Amino acid sequence: MENFKVVIVEDVPLEMKGTEGILKQEVPEAEVVGRAHSEGEYLKLMRTVEPDLVLLDLGLQGSTTIGVDLCRQTKQEHKQTKVLVFTGEILNEKLWVDVLDAGADGIILKTGEMLTRIDVVNVMEGKRYVFNQPIMEVIVDNFRRGITGEMMRQEASVGYDIDEYDERFLRHLALGYTKEQITGLRGMPFGVKSLEKRQAELIQKLFPAGHGKQSVNAVRLVTRAFQLHILNPENLEPDEE
Repeated sequence: MENFKVVIVEDVPLEMKGTEGILKQEVPEAEVVGRAHSEGEYLKLMRTVEPDLVLLDLGLQGSTTIGVDLCRQTKQEHKQTKVLVFTGEILNEKLWVDVLDAGADGIILKTGEMLTRIDVVNVMEGKRYVFNQPIMEVIVDNFRRGITGEMMRQEASVGYDIDEYDERFLRHLALGYTKEQITGLRGMPFGVKSLEKRQAELIQKLFPAGHGKQSVNAVRLVTRAFQLHILNPENLEPDEE
């Protein structure tokens, strides 16, 4: 790998020193051309240097959103610069998504294996979504749960004889749509009375042993659909109207 220029953004002096030490030992091709401990220092620095790689800590001066904003600004103004996030935000999955949306080339969590040569090489070779083992374990676990949930949903749909229109009807009830609004959805060939009949049929399907003395309204029907995995609470998007 050819020599390249690096800027390190880190507000904890000891961790700044540690990151430099990792680069010196693991990636001798990396030339540190700048260091920034704050947002202001970084923005000022980037007006005078054009690094090939920015090693960016997300938690600057007690704020996590500053790192996301700096990543987005860097990718917009320095399109050839790679941004590899090196962060101690090991539990904030929402923050990981935010910084990926901001254009980060990868995320390395400051735990476990830490920053390695292969991580840096992968980013510099143009690979996207470079992660170390701790974040990969979270991604794989979420992937496994997502696939398992989808399989359960498919099995429930077959077992309870739920067709496409049943699923759309239940999903939009869960989103708070009235039957009148649901009839206006694109490709929904039913009027209000037909949907009322379909709702009664769904009650029979989803409560095969009866429902006791309590009547089943739309809320209870939708709740039952969630319990049986017919609806996925993480995938409640409305159809086009």
